[in-house]
Amino acid sequence: MTEIYTFVSGPLAWVAFGIFIIGSIYRLVSMYALAKAKDGSSLAYMSLPFGLRSILNWMIPFNTMGWKGDPLMTVATFVFHIGFLVVAVFLGAHVVLWDTNFGISIPSLPDVAGDIVSFAVIAACAIFAYRRIALPHVKGVTRGKDWFALIIVALPFITGVLAYHQVGPVLLMTILHVLAAELLLALIPFTRLSHALFVLFTRAYMGSEFGGVRNARDW
Repeated sequence: MTEIYTFVSGPLAWVAFGIFIIGSIYRLVSMYALAKAKDGSSLAYMSLPFGLRSILNWMIPFNTMGWKGDPLMTVATFVFHIGFLVVAVFLGAHVVLWDTNFGISIPSLPDVAGDIVSFAVIAACAIFAYRRIALPHVKGVTRGKDWFALIIVALPFITGVLAYHQVGPVLLMTILHVLAAELLLALIPFTRLSHALFVLFTRAYMGSEFGGVRNARDW
C-alpha cells in the first residue's frame, strides 16, 4: 500500500499536473481561435478598463442583480470558490507539497480551520446538488456532465475529511483523496469545470460589450 501511495503522490501527480497544463493551454488557444473565426470583430472592442470593472463588481457578494436574485446560490458560490482555493493552497498538508515539489514556502492554515472550511465546501456542493434536484428551472437544464463535474469536485473534499478524521483505513483513504484530487486537476480543461479557465475572459468580454458598446453596466 505504501508503494501505491508513493506512485500516486509522485509520478501520477506530475502526470495529472501535466495534463492540466497542456489541456488548459489547448482549450484557451482553441477557444480564442474559435471566437476569432466566428466573430473576429468582437475582439476589437475588448476593453481592459471595462473588463476589469465588470470582473471586480461580480467578485463582490450581492453587488450585482444576478447575485441579489438568488441569495442562497450566491452564498454557496462564494463559500465554495473561496473555500476551494483556501484549502487547495493553504491546508497544512498541501503547504508541505508546495514546498517539497516546487520550493514554495507559504503560511499554512490550522488543521481545525481547514477542516471547517472543507465541511463548508461540501455543504456548498450539497446546495448545488439540491438546486439541480429541487428547482425546475435548474433541473430542466441539468445533464449527466453537470452531475459528473459536481461529483469530481466534491470527492477530494469528502475523501480528505474522511482521511483527516481517520474514517476507514487511513492510508487507503489518503490514496483515494490524492487520486480524487488528481482526477479533478486532470479533467478541469475537458469538463464543465473548464469555466475556471474562461470565466475571467467571459466576464471581461461582457463588461467590454456593455461598457464600450451599449454604454451600460452588466451588473
